[in-house]
Amino acid sequence: MLPFNNLLPIDRRATAPVYQQIAHGLIHLIRNGILRPGASLPSSRDMSRQLGVHRKTVVAAYQELFAQDWIDTQPRKGVYISERLPEIKPRSFKATTAKTNYDQPAQFNFQRFEASSTLRKTATRRLIIDDGFPDARMAPIDTLMKTYRRLAPRQAFHRMSMYGPAAGSENLRTAIACFLSGTRGISIKAENVLVSSGAQMAIYMAARLVLTPGSTVIVGEPGYFMANRAFEQFGAKLVRVPVDEYGIDVQAIEKICRKKKPALLYIIPHHHHPTTVTLSADRRMKLLQLVQQYKLPVIEDDYDYDFHYSSTPILPLASANHGGNVIYVGSLAKSMASHLRVGYMVATADFIEQAGNLKKLAGGRVDNILEESLAELFSQGDFHRHLKKSVKLYHERRDLLSELLQQELGDVVDFDMPDGGMAIWTRFNKKYPLAHIAGFAAARGLLMSDGSIYNTSGTDHNALRFGFASLNPKEMEESISIIKKALC
Repeated sequence: MLPFNNLLPIDRRATAPVYQQIAHGLIHLIRNGILRPGASLPSSRDMSRQLGVHRKTVVAAYQELFAQDWIDTQPRKGVYISERLPEIKPRSFKATTAKTNYDQPAQFNFQRFEASSTLRKTATRRLIIDDGFPDARMAPIDTLMKTYRRLAPRQAFHRMSMYGPAAGSENLRTAIACFLSGTRGISIKAENVLVSSGAQMAIYMAARLVLTPGSTVIVGEPGYFMANRAFEQFGAKLVRVPVDEYGIDVQAIEKICRKKKPALLYIIPHHHHPTTVTLSADRRMKLLQLVQQYKLPVIEDDYDYDFHYSSTPILPLASANHGGNVIYVGSLAKSMASHLRVGYMVATADFIEQAGNLKKLAGGRVDNILEESLAELFSQGDFHRHLKKSVKLYHERRDLLSELLQQELGDVVDFDMPDGGMAIWTRFNKKYPLAHIAGFAAARGLLMSDGSIYNTSGTDHNALRFGFASLNPKEMEESISIIKKALC
């Protein structure tokens, strides 16, 4: 309820009666948009108590307002601001273009950030070719929500929501540590894990702790645009190193380190974004030597390691001897559903402690009950069963998309089938600009990238990541059909 005792000052020395001062004060609040049509007013008894006047004075003020059509009274319900105010009859107040304080641009300077989507915003979203997201329709959301509802009423979780550790639920961090040890060979404990609101937040926090204005960061070219923008936001200079079919050019990284050690290396060794290539075994070994030799801090973004189809995956850099220099970042959202914004960071205990402090400053704690519910998905085996099912399904969808691209668009596109992940890097013939294709598709209900987000250093790749995991066969065929029509 509004503080009417402050909004309606009463001057008892004024010649105007007190009830008129109250009535005129309320009219002023209505005209300035502080009291909106349909808003309720306190009862005469409550208003008199707030203003320190006799109840009859408030009744007289309300009667005055009612006579002028500023308010309506409803028996047994109360007093409300009129939906059709006297100064703008017969037009509704809601139809006016009156400006409020927040309808105009800010009058002060502030930093502006660009976080462009890979998708056009003009489509009706009947179909979506995403950047490589899981199919949320098959995620064990029902099981997760049942666990959430069971845990939510417990008193212990109410206390935890206020005083839980900044790094995240102890149970979930332990579960993640066991999972990474069993699947990636990363020997860690709960103290080495921080739970974040998605992998991007983990990248952002790690960079915030490492970088200072003027720092240099080695990134792949082409590379992951969201990470690059985060680094640049901290005043870092990007040093772009080519990425070919074998991954990032490690010899180029060595040359850079010989001249001057960079502040950070950002790498995606499995299913590089956007090209989907995987770092070769020999480059991985060479890179580990450089990390140890130069004590080079590394953010290893392994966002979809769990999805390999063609071969046994090479273990992450974080599983080898790196002297504590690798900050490993992953995502549970990529394994289940993109709207479950839960990721994790793995690093030395002292780094995780500071990352937790930074997370606390940013108010970035994830829902503690959700974290506990996810921990139970691990302990009950639901998460592992879901992964096994997903890998089989996404493998089939990768093969189907590859077949459709070859059959229907073989003369127009070029691609290499990835050994894993959830997207195919699809390069279009320059005669068929993606901007035109995306615009045509948008008008027909297909939301897709126009490819511009992947372009850097003046290079137009005319390519997009064609996410296949979230599309069932029918949706995939319909999407290809729309694209094919755009080429005519």
